Amino acid sequence: MGKFKAVIAFVLAVVVALVATSIIYRWVQTKAAAPVQTASKEEKGVQMALAARDLSKGTKIGAGDIKMVSLPEQAIPAGHFKDAAALQGRVLIAQVRENEPITESKLAPVSVTTGGVSAVVSPGKRAIAVAGDKVIGLAGFIQPGNRVDVLVTLKSPTSESHVTKVVLENILVLATGTQTLNLFDGKPGPVDVFTLEVTPEEAEKLSLAASQGKLHFALRNVTDDSEVTTMGTSVSEILDGYKPRMQLVKEPVVKPPPEPKEPAKRAVEIQTIRGTSVTSQSF
Repeated sequence: MGKFKAVIAFVLAVVVALVATSIIYRWVQTKAAAPVQTASKEEKGVQMALAARDLSKGTKIGAGDIKMVSLPEQAIPAGHFKDAAALQGRVLIAQVRENEPITESKLAPVSVTTGGVSAVVSPGKRAIAVAGDKVIGLAGFIQPGNRVDVLVTLKSPTSESHVTKVVLENILVLATGTQTLNLFDGKPGPVDVFTLEVTPEEAEKLSLAASQGKLHFALRNVTDDSEVTTMGTSVSEILDGYKPRMQLVKEPVVKPPPEPKEPAKRAVEIQTIRGTSVTSQSF
């Protein structure tokens, strides 16, 4: 009887072990299948609109500017677009690089339907264009998005000399381009045009400076937003340390006067008369 009880206990233990093993096996299989399903879901991803090429500020987005890609949901940024049609006709207010997501924060309001410079001018600012040349534009180094200081050279109101002064600082360049205008000789020719973003007061200064003098741009570092007050400079200040070279004047050579000649001694003549004979002797 005791052996029978022992066999029953052993059988029950085996059954319990088998049941527990089965339960654990099923639990492990369930956990192992969950990542596979998650991975499958992530592989499907979410559709998002990216820039098909580099897009500049003020661009009115067209169908050829957009491409759709599938990305994991956790990689999707806020403000993204799942439908390319929703982006067509929108205007960019920020530059977007190729393969960069096009988000709502980089777009003008839906009411803005016209692209170009007017779409990217900051509130309270104005866009003003000035004519220049390759020298003013630093041989093409000044590009949209750069910041410049504006210098003007003109005749001083208090003298006949010319002065140069920084009149505007840290001015944003909105656009650069070339237009065909009539030059001084009356013939049409290409002229570089720079569109700057300024306040109304700065627009007044820039317009007057451009009409009365010659402008130059000084390109700033992209991280330099400091303001520097200058007094300007003039020709006399530039040449303040200049001293003309002294010319050596040769003094005339004064010859000593000739030594005075002694007067010739007068000869003394003595005549001797003897009778009718006369003789003369000189001393």
